[in-house]
Amino acid sequence: MYESFYGLKAKPFSLLPDPAYLFHSRQHQVALSLLEYAVNNQLTLSAMSGEVGSGKTTLVRELINKLGDGVTVGLISNTHRSFGNLMQWVCAAYGLPCRDKDKAELYNDFVDFLLQQYAQGRRTLLIVDEAQNLDAETLEEVRLLTNVNADEHLVMQLLLVGQPELHDLLKRHELRQLAQRIGVFARLGPLDEKETADYVRHRIQVVGGSPNLFHKNALRLIHWNSAGIPRVINTLCELALVYGYADGKRRIDATLIADIARDRIGTGLYGNHVFDMRALRDQVPSVVPDTAGPRLVSNEIDFDVTDDTLSSAPVLKRRADA
Repeated sequence: MYESFYGLKAKPFSLLPDPAYLFHSRQHQVALSLLEYAVNNQLTLSAMSGEVGSGKTTLVRELINKLGDGVTVGLISNTHRSFGNLMQWVCAAYGLPCRDKDKAELYNDFVDFLLQQYAQGRRTLLIVDEAQNLDAETLEEVRLLTNVNADEHLVMQLLLVGQPELHDLLKRHELRQLAQRIGVFARLGPLDEKETADYVRHRIQVVGGSPNLFHKNALRLIHWNSAGIPRVINTLCELALVYGYADGKRRIDATLIADIARDRIGTGLYGNHVFDMRALRDQVPSVVPDTAGPRLVSNEIDFDVTDDTLSSAPVLKRRADA
């Protein structure tokens, strides 16, 4: 829809994880390097945590791509409290037959598979995504899989990926053996303001767009409204391009971002911190000055938004009386 209007080859802010769009912030690069180190140096256990939408899945896909053909990777991504038979999930992750077999048979089949991979000179990596959803008993069962060895050599490595609750879960006393064996624990936090701006520009450039498509003040408001979480940044930027296309705006400015945030507050999906004028002015004073600019009005608080790229014609058509 808006791609040709903005000269883009594709939509830059899809929510689907795609390593082609991977943005290497310092913390993402450090996390990727740590996980590569863990696999290449045959550490038994490694882990990574980060908030929802922080880029964990995209980073895992990038890791898999970088490991090459010498590592056989199995991925379990649909974890939940009623997880059921772990061995069925493990065998399915590697494409092994698992129907009409009991737990003991599945375990023996998996051990045979591990030894076959080892005999072929291949390493085996099991990645468990959303690991914070597993109970302590299942996590301990996963750990026991790493005890399989051949001629005193490690034949399976384990990577646990989850939300910050995973870190708290691993502190539990009954999981101390698991926690003590984790050689690398990478953590992903939110992007800072500069990283947010660089992230948006990066994704725009990947699809052939201008890095200046979003005004610098728009980028500051995107960071403020998203708290630096990549998935929320993507949602805001996608909406900005749709709104901008509808309004015929060739460049995305701060007023448009504030308008989108106001509209989404009405859905209950955002907190009202977006429209706390004093907090906004403390965080982004050049975006929310004390003086003129098109006025946006929330339920109780009104404030001014300005952008040095704005023409004299106000963008916001919803509040002609403001």
